[in-house]
Amino acid sequence: MPNPKYAPEEPISSVATALSPAALGIVRCSGKNCIDLVSKVFSRPKALSSAAGNSLVYGWIIDGEAKVDEVMLGVYRAPKSFTGEDMVEICCHGGPGVVLAIQNLLLKNGFRQAERGEYTFRAFINGKADLTKAEAVQEIIESHTGESRSRAAGRLAGNLFAEIDSIKKLITDTLASIEVEIEYPEDEETIADSFDSSDLQEASARLQQLNDSWKGEKLYQDGARLVLCGRTNAGKSSLFNGILKEERAIVSDIEGTTRDWIESWVDFNGIPVRLFDTAGLRETDDVIEAQGVNLTHSLSEDADLILYLVDARFSLNADDLLFLKMSTKPFLLIWNKCDLAEKEVSLSSQLQEELKCLKGQVKISAKKGSGFAELYSKVKDALTEGLSTERTQAGLGSARQKAAVEEALESVNHALETSSEDLALDAVVQDLEEALNSLGEVTGEVTADDVLGSIFSRFCVGK
Repeated sequence: MPNPKYAPEEPISSVATALSPAALGIVRCSGKNCIDLVSKVFSRPKALSSAAGNSLVYGWIIDGEAKVDEVMLGVYRAPKSFTGEDMVEICCHGGPGVVLAIQNLLLKNGFRQAERGEYTFRAFINGKADLTKAEAVQEIIESHTGESRSRAAGRLAGNLFAEIDSIKKLITDTLASIEVEIEYPEDEETIADSFDSSDLQEASARLQQLNDSWKGEKLYQDGARLVLCGRTNAGKSSLFNGILKEERAIVSDIEGTTRDWIESWVDFNGIPVRLFDTAGLRETDDVIEAQGVNLTHSLSEDADLILYLVDARFSLNADDLLFLKMSTKPFLLIWNKCDLAEKEVSLSSQLQEELKCLKGQVKISAKKGSGFAELYSKVKDALTEGLSTERTQAGLGSARQKAAVEEALESVNHALETSSEDLALDAVVQDLEEALNSLGEVTGEVTADDVLGSIFSRFCVGK
């Protein structure tokens, strides 16, 4: 077992919604006899005990003679439930006091407090979900944008499992043909073309596609760090507010207004981004502002992409050029206040070649909100450059999955090399069996207990 406190079938319960004032709250129950146990604290015990699966029962949660709350009970009978066990979901009023009162009452009447991820773990061991679907549940909970949620939903719907299963079939079919050749050889010599390697070549190509998908999928899961940099009064705070569509940063014409950085999660065409507004870059005798400038340099060194703002009414000065030429991080040059500029602004071709990390230029007016669509597009292009992000196939959802796919790919490629070198077919069989074991780790058919513990311990209690 991944957790000594996990005990399949033992009745468990937990609060499945946030403990904050809300219209509704849910207390989730699962396990053997859980329906009968809930009936002991329900005003209509016979109606609950006889309720069909996938039905609702109205009544009150009671503590002896006292009424606790008016509720609707969702009844699910094994195996047609999330966990594959009998389940009851108590839909009550959402005040923290009410929700906790019901949960504490259940704990006094035969239930154990559910551990983190225990419901999803039970779904896994009862065959209701493989590990790719289980991990997708947590991905959806943690998603920051609609695109990241949608990609995780694809894995929850089974697209990654289906792709892995299809690749396994290619390997299994090849393995079967090799074992026939070993068992019934036409002669005593083992030759390189004793089996058709086309299925293995296809498996290798598809495993490579899956492996290449990880960096792109990780970008949509974890997001990127974007840092707004530039001289004072370039319009960084105005752009920050414009992207967030709220007045988060103080904006004024006084130089050095922003002295510390602030950040917020934003959606850049589906990519979750941590956007940082920073202090303007300039020499200053103000100790506090100078510290803010140092923080700007530090943040820019950790950025995935820098948005360097320049007032379009003025050209780049020596400090701008020094920062941009010294930068080791990719950056977009943002010409701001273009609505006030008297002439078109752009970098010369020579200067563009000198700025090795330049990923493009964008002309905007942060105050009027113009040019934002192009900005979002250029940011997405810069962040996804060289990555496989097109949703034409299933993608990997975790570093654990990537490691297992890499091992499978290595084994398949080694099998292809071994067969081409006219070595014994037993060596190819070993490689293919190792590839199947690695792919089994992706879906959970072959998984160590400590790996399971690591996966499900990250879940919230209600899942």
